[in-house]
Amino acid sequence: MAFIADYLKNVKPSAVSVVTALASDLERQGRDIIRLSAGEPDFCTPDHIKRACTRALDEGKTKYPPAIGIHELREAICQKLKKDNELNYEIDQIIVSTGAKQVLFNAFAATINPGDEVILPCPYWMSYPNMVRFNLGIPVDVPTTVQNGFKMTAEALESKITQRTKWLVLNSPGNPSGAVYSKSELEAIADVLRRYPQVHILSDDIYEYMVYEDTQFVSLGQVAPDLSSRLLIVNGFSKAYAMTGWRLGYGAGPVELVKTMFKIQSQSTSGANTMTQWAGVTALKDDHAFVAKNNEIFQARRDLVVSRLNAIEGLYCEKPEGAFYCYISCEGVIGKTTPQGDVIHNDADFVKYLLNETGVAVVHGEPFGLSPFFRISFATSSKILEEACKRIAQACENLN
Repeated sequence: MAFIADYLKNVKPSAVSVVTALASDLERQGRDIIRLSAGEPDFCTPDHIKRACTRALDEGKTKYPPAIGIHELREAICQKLKKDNELNYEIDQIIVSTGAKQVLFNAFAATINPGDEVILPCPYWMSYPNMVRFNLGIPVDVPTTVQNGFKMTAEALESKITQRTKWLVLNSPGNPSGAVYSKSELEAIADVLRRYPQVHILSDDIYEYMVYEDTQFVSLGQVAPDLSSRLLIVNGFSKAYAMTGWRLGYGAGPVELVKTMFKIQSQSTSGANTMTQWAGVTALKDDHAFVAKNNEIFQARRDLVVSRLNAIEGLYCEKPEGAFYCYISCEGVIGKTTPQGDVIHNDADFVKYLLNETGVAVVHGEPFGLSPFFRISFATSSKILEEACKRIAQACENLN
C-alpha cells in the first residue's frame, strides 16, 4: 500500500513467527503438530522468581519505572558482570529493556547511519540482519562451515571489514548453531579488531549459562578489556531463567551509547514493567542451582536429537556446544522427490514437506543466512523429541 514506508520492503517478518502461524492453522484443522521451531524452554520460571514478582505487586510496586531501569536491578547487573564475567561496569553504563531484543534494536537505532555495515557471522539469529535493514544499515554476511564448527575465523572477519563497518555482532553460544567461541578464538578476533578502531562489537551473551560438558563460556570483554570502549554486552533473562514471557533484558556498554539508547527507549516503550524488574533482581541475586539441573536435561535432549538425526540418511547434525538448538544439514535430501511428486529444491522445500507430511514444525536455514540447513529446538521433552525424530526419519525414507 502506498502509505507503507518504502524501506520496509527490505525487512522480513520473523521466520519463526511464520512457521508458528502455519502450525497453528494446521492444529485448527485437527492436525497433530510437534513444534520445534521456537527458542523457548519448556521449564517454568523458578518459584522464588515468581514470588518476587507477586511480592512486588503486594508491596504496590506497580508505578512507572525509570525508563532506563530501576536502580536496584541495574546495580544487580553490575554485580553479576563482576562476579560471573570479571567485568567492571558502573550503573550509568547499564540499561534495562523489554527483552534483549529491544537492547539490540536500540543499539542499532542509536548508531547506524544509512549505508553503515554490520558484520554478521553466518548462521546468525534471523533478527540481526532485519534490525540492521530496519535502521538503513547493510548486513555483511561471513559464512562459516560445519567443518569449522560454525565459527568465524579472524582471517574471515578481516576480509569483510571496510571503512563503513560500524559493528561486528558476536553471539556465543550461538543461535542457531550452538557454537561457542573459545578464549583463543576470541583473542585472535580481538587482535584483528585492534587494527580497526571504527568497528564496535556487540556481544550477544543471552545463552551464556547454557554450555555443555567441558565447554566454557568466555566473554570478549574478559579476553580484551582494552576494547571495552567499543563493546556492548547484551544479555537477558529469557533462556537460562525460563522467563521468555517476562520480556526482560539488559545492555552494558559505553556511557554515551547507553545514554542514547535510553533516549530512544524513553520515546518508545519507556522500559520494562516494574514488577518484572523486581523479579529480575531476585533472579540475579538468589539461588542458581536450577540452571545446572536444567542444563543436564538439555544436554541429554541434545544427545538424543544428535544421535537420532545422524542415523537418518541425507541429514547431518553437528553436536552443539551450547544453547538449545541443533542446526542440521539437509544437503543429502536436496534434489529428491516427495511422494506427491514435488522436488525438494532447497531447505525451505524440505521444511515445508516435513510440516505438511509429518506435522513437525522446524525452521529452514535461509533466514539464518546459511543453507541448506534447518534448525530444531530441543527445549522440549525427550518424549516429544523422540516422536519428532521418528517422524522426520519416516519422511526422509519416503523421498525418492
